[in-house]
Amino acid sequence: MFNLFLALPAWAAGIDTTRILIGLLVGVILLIVLVTMTKVHAFLAILLAAMTVALVGGVPGGEIAGVITSGFGGTLGSIGIIIGLGVIMGKIFEISGAAETMARAFIKLFGKGREELALAVTGFIVSIPIFCDSAFVILFPIAKAISKKTRKNLLVLAGALALGLVVTHTLVPPTPGPLYVAEAFGVEVGTMIFWGIIVAIPMVIVGLIYIKWVGKNINLVPNEDGVVEMVEVANVKLVDLKMEESDKKLPSTFMSFLPILLPIVLILVKQLWGTIATANGGSLPGFVSFIGHPVVSVSIGTLIAIYGLGFKVEKTKLLSYMDAGIKSAGIILLVTGAGGALGNVIKQTGVGDTIAQAISQWGIPAILIPFVIATLVRFVQGSGTVSLITSAAISAPILSTLGISPVFAALSAMIGGVFFSYFNDSYFHVVNRSLNLEDPKLQMKFWTGTTTVAWATGIVTVVILNLIFGGFVG
Repeated sequence: MFNLFLALPAWAAGIDTTRILIGLLVGVILLIVLVTMTKVHAFLAILLAAMTVALVGGVPGGEIAGVITSGFGGTLGSIGIIIGLGVIMGKIFEISGAAETMARAFIKLFGKGREELALAVTGFIVSIPIFCDSAFVILFPIAKAISKKTRKNLLVLAGALALGLVVTHTLVPPTPGPLYVAEAFGVEVGTMIFWGIIVAIPMVIVGLIYIKWVGKNINLVPNEDGVVEMVEVANVKLVDLKMEESDKKLPSTFMSFLPILLPIVLILVKQLWGTIATANGGSLPGFVSFIGHPVVSVSIGTLIAIYGLGFKVEKTKLLSYMDAGIKSAGIILLVTGAGGALGNVIKQTGVGDTIAQAISQWGIPAILIPFVIATLVRFVQGSGTVSLITSAAISAPILSTLGISPVFAALSAMIGGVFFSYFNDSYFHVVNRSLNLEDPKLQMKFWTGTTTVAWATGIVTVVILNLIFGGFVG
């Protein structure tokens, strides 16, 4: 994996420690103010924060542009291709009906009475290539149809779907946020996928328990006209679900899963094979190294999606859909690159080393630093992706000298991005409006509470895993 942060330049030796610490403080405050209180976009806000840290911190004026552009380009040079491929694949999943095929497959697999678990697992898988907002809009009609047929609580069904989507969207590459965090901390994508899934599982389980608890008092069921209404639990008689064939011509289950699972398998095989080969004094075969590289494996998955799922779509329409997906990736790429620029300024000035030394003396658990930063940014400005990028950019250079497992440090940053979804989070409104849940108190009890419970479960899980495996996983 590309090493974003290089050795310190010669001019860094002349940087005054106090001045650069002040520069970092001013830059972070400016970033928060710009994102929350002005019309400045997060991309420009992060870039301005990086410039401010450099200027106030005493970086020579002639060097600032180079530090920022090298951080920006270094980040996108490594992960920009994967993000672009991911959004193309996600768009094909949307138009082909593959996401609906997955949902139906899991509902049949888990059987009657376990529809909420099936929808949670559907969200868990589907959110790997598709952004959670879009995926929820695509799959919500299935949850609504199940509720209408069975009279089961739509709040629980849709909540399970939304939870599965947001957790993997925040913890499992190749979605942009986790992909950037893995890059910033120097973690292989395969390793990040494995541990991200491990941590995501208890978050979904505990979150689902909470949703069911809330559902005891908030019972939502669509009426005959499809309008979601709140009804008394005593007035609802459950009916067994019978999965009917969709009116749409959907792709096969095998072809729907293949574009997602094959790249993940190839990446993990490369990771495992390389570990075993190294332990036995051997080396990884060139072909395995090639097909297991994230860029190559996701390219293969995208080709399978194009020809396996999009073959019935006219060429011009398919290309226009893919173009739309690439356009939607523009902002993500810019924000991700800006995060790399900020992180490079912090690294190149040596402020990360200074803070790391202070933290080691204060006795603060270093594993919590990325978590706290991401949590604060998430609470203030609402975007999980921006909070992940900001936290990783600031904390990765700090933790690099403290001996903390980069895997669990990265997970710590990711979990902070799940915290307290409320009115400044677009996903909060997508979920609640779909459910026709208008009371702000009920909205927060349901979705804000769910994300906060998942957030708390996640950090406890990471701390425990770090205590057990932190010395072995790097």
